[in-house]
Amino acid sequence: MGDGAERDERAERIAEFIEPLLVEPGTKVRLAEDFDPAYKGGIRKKKDGVELLRSGTELLADYQRRLAAQDTYGVLLCLQALDAGGKDGTIRHVMSGVNPQGVRVSSFKVPSDEELDHDYLWRYSRDLPRRGEIGIFNRSHYEEVLVVRVHPENLRRQKLPDAACGKDVWERRYREINDWERYLSDNGFRIVKLFLNLSKEEQRTRFLKRIDVPERNWKFSSADVRERARWDDYQRAFSKMLSATSTPWAPWYVVPADHKWFARVCAAAVLAHTLIDIDPQYPQVSAETRRELADVRRELEAEAPDENKKNSRNNGRNNSRNENKNSNKNSNKKRNKKKKAGSKKHGS
Repeated sequence: MGDGAERDERAERIAEFIEPLLVEPGTKVRLAEDFDPAYKGGIRKKKDGVELLRSGTELLADYQRRLAAQDTYGVLLCLQALDAGGKDGTIRHVMSGVNPQGVRVSSFKVPSDEELDHDYLWRYSRDLPRRGEIGIFNRSHYEEVLVVRVHPENLRRQKLPDAACGKDVWERRYREINDWERYLSDNGFRIVKLFLNLSKEEQRTRFLKRIDVPERNWKFSSADVRERARWDDYQRAFSKMLSATSTPWAPWYVVPADHKWFARVCAAAVLAHTLIDIDPQYPQVSAETRRELADVRRELEAEAPDENKKNSRNNGRNNSRNENKNSNKNSNKKRNKKKKAGSKKHGS
């Protein structure tokens, strides 16, 4: 089977694997009803998932090298999740095999005063990846229709004109985000959007681990529990966001996050699917460049040490060693003969 056929078969398998995670553009999402956080895609054992992840990271490393060499496309990976959803671990494991020079991770916290003096997409646009890069937004511009929607006081802090704060603010933001992503896509920047879908019970369990395990205490904040009290509000906000902003050029994938290992497999598969679709290639050099390379090769070969002299020196050392061995053998034989002769004389 040729390389092209193998690539097509692999792409087909990956597309089939991630299809249940896709939010079809134009569909209305009810998160609690449409997507199961405990779904495992038929993979029963964690060890099988770990092996799949290893294969996936190797594939990503290969395509990331091509992406960087071609220097035509960029990829933006947007990760959204509730607290303890596994964003950091997903980044760490999925990107473990790629060249860190070709990946840039950006996290977005509470907006600074400078950021609030600009439009709400300004701070995100500053951290977009370059061509040849994979950029990762650990939380993304979708915070502007999630946290800001659940906490309207954040909208007031953005210094917007009264006309921009009307009832249609969220629908307008969905449209603006879709248009911005379409603009990026048209200019060669592919957008991969993953929502890590965690159940309320699994979040509770992970919070308890952060409290009970000293090495994880630093991850816990009382603010996380306060946000947990708004669970239903966030579920509604996520459902509306997924419904309004999953587009043909930048679709959403809802990743089941109750099993961390499976979430990582899914994230690697979706990212690999995007890179396979881009199919970046190493640049082909011109005939003139190949001639220059041939000239440089001849110069470098001319600098190589004289192999004949080296072989001669090696042969000389080997001959010397053999002569010493033979000399020692002859000396031993002579001594043995003298001993035998002496013993015969003594015996007579």
